[in-house]
Amino acid sequence: MEIKFAIVTASSTRSISEDTAGMALESLIAENPGWSVVSHVVKDDDRAELAAAIVEACDMYGANIVLTSGGTGLSMRDVTPEATRDVCDRDVPGIAEAIRAYSMQHTRRAMLSRAVCMQRGTTLVINFPGSEKACRECWEAVADQLEHAMKMTAGGGH
Repeated sequence: MEIKFAIVTASSTRSISEDTAGMALESLIAENPGWSVVSHVVKDDDRAELAAAIVEACDMYGANIVLTSGGTGLSMRDVTPEATRDVCDRDVPGIAEAIRAYSMQHTRRAMLSRAVCMQRGTTLVINFPGSEKACRECWEAVADQLEHAMKMTAGGGH
């Protein structure tokens, strides 16, 4: 199945060449036949800027899944969940819950994540943490369900 991904990294300190978490996600996506990355950007920790990047990934690049990286913690500059809510229509709480449950097996600090998962139209937007290690763990938690999620979004049955 073909799935188009976009990666939006929230960081006021990293450039695209320093975005090891985003690059790791690109590599993990490429391991799956038919899966591709149509956009990968780094944006400041700014709610409006992140929201605009999510809209662009969905509406201009036609991403089926947008993975955000970073901005999900307790710092006042962490605004990725709010930016996601600003531009999405429907909650998909089970994915964020599954990520936290899986991550708790690796670090109890996973309980501090405010990450969300939502839909913008037919695009799934999933918030991941900002570190490469945490992104890899979160990918492990959900990757095997993404194809089914896309089939369901397209109107398929269980």
